[in-house]
Amino acid sequence: MKKKLRIGVLTAGGDCPGLNAAIRAVGKAAVNYYGWEVIGIRDGFRGLVEENYVRLDKSALAGILTIGGTILGTSRDRPHRMLINGEERDMTDVIVRNYKKLKLDALVCIGGGGTQKSALRLAKKGLNIITLPKTIDNDVPFTDTSLGFDTALSVATEAIDRLHSTAHSHHRIVVAELMGHRAGWLALGAGVAGGADVILIPEIPYDVNKVAEAIKRRSRHGTNFSIVAVAEGAMSEAEAAKFASAHRRKEAAKTAAAKAKARAELVRLDEQHSGNTLRLAEELEKLTGLESRVTILGYVQRGGTPSTADRLLATRLGTACVHLIKDGVFEVMVAARGDNTEPVPLETVAGVRKQVPLDHPWITAARKIGTCFGD
Repeated sequence: MKKKLRIGVLTAGGDCPGLNAAIRAVGKAAVNYYGWEVIGIRDGFRGLVEENYVRLDKSALAGILTIGGTILGTSRDRPHRMLINGEERDMTDVIVRNYKKLKLDALVCIGGGGTQKSALRLAKKGLNIITLPKTIDNDVPFTDTSLGFDTALSVATEAIDRLHSTAHSHHRIVVAELMGHRAGWLALGAGVAGGADVILIPEIPYDVNKVAEAIKRRSRHGTNFSIVAVAEGAMSEAEAAKFASAHRRKEAAKTAAAKAKARAELVRLDEQHSGNTLRLAEELEKLTGLESRVTILGYVQRGGTPSTADRLLATRLGTACVHLIKDGVFEVMVAARGDNTEPVPLETVAGVRKQVPLDHPWITAARKIGTCFGD
């Protein structure tokens, strides 16, 4: 007789389309196919601390495939640094205790880069952990793509499509800020698909004068409007040099005090970078003589109904995850590999960010059609 397992599921980090589809896939495969019990953990890792759970039976899983966000709620809380009554505390042992109290045989964590690191910490504490990659930034490594990216890419591309008409009608520069703090996949993909004239991403520091020259060159050829797609984390060459220097000091620091000082410097630089897109638009207006307008897409990229591709991806990853649990495979992330899936050790994934390679085919193709990257 097969053992009836009891597994927990949580979503952590930012929300995105496809989370409910993944919860559904894990739940239905576990409940319907294997006859297991599934417990939903509310509000990410905090739910394990506060013992906030819900039973995911057939009725709870019905009708959620097309719904955006997550029925379980989410948070950015980290087990080892969780804010409790205004004080930052390590709640890892509490989570371990409640995992055992719930009599869980495994815990499925759906999340991005931070979630992979938190999941690894819990796995090292002896919990049976398995993760699914989720992020609209597409920066989780060792997987072809992550849950939510395809939908966000479609939303961002449609937004750029719509901005073309107003830019053309008013002879303006329209600067569209897209998400992507440390990786430019979203801005790059939407920029290429939406026909942006300039694409600025974190991986390629830009010179605003070169961007302005590209826009003026279009004007000289009779095109008095331009679309600039910029990732929120895109930096000028000067900014990038300051960040690189601060990172080097942090890596070279020999004492805790030196590391803290370097971290504080990085925080300060991050704060200074806030509002960069508005400053960029003002600079371009001065340098080109063309009126500029800024559109910040923000959280609209996270919301809405998941695309067909994200629903398919969620179903593939979720069902593969349950199969791995059945086989006793833990401390892995379920990665997308072509039409298949592959378990990748969390030790390999945690702490690594997938950035856009400078020779990526999207960049190569964009350069060939005259897209400016500001370098």
